[in-house]
Formats: sequence, structure tokens, C-alpha cells
Amino acid sequence: MDKSSGRKITFHDLSPREYMYFPKGILEMGRPGQSSTLELTHIVFAMLVLTIAFSFPLSQNSLLKIVLTNQGFNVSRLPSGFAMAFVAIVSAFFCHELSHKLMAQHYKLWSEFRMYTKGLLTSLLLSVLTGFVFATPGAVMFQGDPRPFEEGKIAMAGPLANMILACIFLPLFLFVFYYEPGAIRDTIGIICLVNIVFALFNLFPFGPLDGVKIFQWSPAIWTTMFIISGCMMILLFPFVRVFIS
Repeated sequence: MDKSSGRKITFHDLSPREYMYFPKGILEMGRPGQSSTLELTHIVFAMLVLTIAFSFPLSQNSLLKIVLTNQGFNVSRLPSGFAMAFVAIVSAFFCHELSHKLMAQHYKLWSEFRMYTKGLLTSLLLSVLTGFVFATPGAVMFQGDPRPFEEGKIAMAGPLANMILACIFLPLFLFVFYYEPGAIRDTIGIICLVNIVFALFNLFPFGPLDGVKIFQWSPAIWTTMFIISGCMMILLFPFVRVFIS
């Protein structure tokens, strides 16, 4: 309870340090509607680590594969894997978090991205060891006292941005699949795949994921988004081995 105002402290009144377990002294909050130097630093660092992490499965490199196949590390594939990963992360991760931020600011809430250092390092280590990425890069923090529909829309904004991008690029990928084999097709396919994965994963209704808040606000909207994302994944899945092989 806030003794000065008598108002109950909610989850969203917690500072990013209290929620994400950041060291003390790194929370210079910028003014609403702006991005602080700290936020930009966190975004750039998170994008760099995620790009490196995704470049390993996209270039088919991992210690597990070396052990199972008795083949060496394919260094020549890393630059192309890094390039495709960068494009995918910019389109999926950056747009996802930016959409959360803009929606929160639309409702006059202070909002900035904060990376989760342990999650980023875990994602990178898991990628190098197994070739599988479980991305927990951080989240957009916001403070205030949003109404339930505002909180639901803020949560919905991220996965919805990924779904919109996937809806744009998926038909384009299917169109160029037979007519433009090569780097262009593969890059479009990676953008589709990562955006669909980001949307579908974040829609699961458990833990700190967006799906929890969306489902609490509107089960009908959550169901619609989850079904559409699942259908897009089913449609793209048969082609996955083509552009990551």
C-alpha cells in the first residue's frame, strides 16, 4: 500500500529493477514518449546477442551437431546465418517490443525496454550448445495503473505486430518459392518463421508471457490470435527445411 496516496501498489508500479532483477543504479527513467540512452543501450545489446544466438541454428552450427555427426564447425556458413538472423531479429523482436512501448505510451504510461541479462546469456549458451534458441531477452516495462482493457491491448500489441508482418511476408514467400530460389527466398522465409514463432510463443497463456494478459482481458481475441498464428505456422512448416538447410 502506498502510504502517501492510500492506493494499492500494483505489479505495474514496480520498477524494472524490482521486476527484472537489475543491479541498482541503472534506472535513469526517461520522460514519457522518449527513449533514454539506457533503453537504446539495452535494445542494441539485446538485438546483438539474439542475432548471434539465431545465427547458429540458421547456419546449422552447434556443439551438439558436431558430436552427433562427427563433423567440424562450419565457419563459412556463419556470415550468411548472421545476416539472415539480423534481418529476422529487427523485424520480429524490435517491432514486437516497439509495439508494446507505443501502445503503453498511447495510454500515457511511462514505458521503456529493459533487457534480461541472464535470459540473453542463457539463450546464447543454449544456441551454441544445441542449435536451439529459447529467447528470453527482456521486456518493455511500464508504470502506472492501466485499466484491464488497456493492459490487454498493450500485451496484444507485440504479438499482433508479428502476426501482421507474417501475414505480409508469408504470401510473398509462397509466391517467390518456385520463382526466386536462393537468398531472397530464404530471407523472406526466415522473416516469416521468426515472426510467427515470436507471435505464437508469446501468446501462450502462462508465466510472464503476453498471452496471459490477453486471455484475461478477452478470451475471444486470444483464441482468434492463437488460431491464426497456429495456422500460419502449419502452413509454413513444410517449407522450413528449405530455407534453413
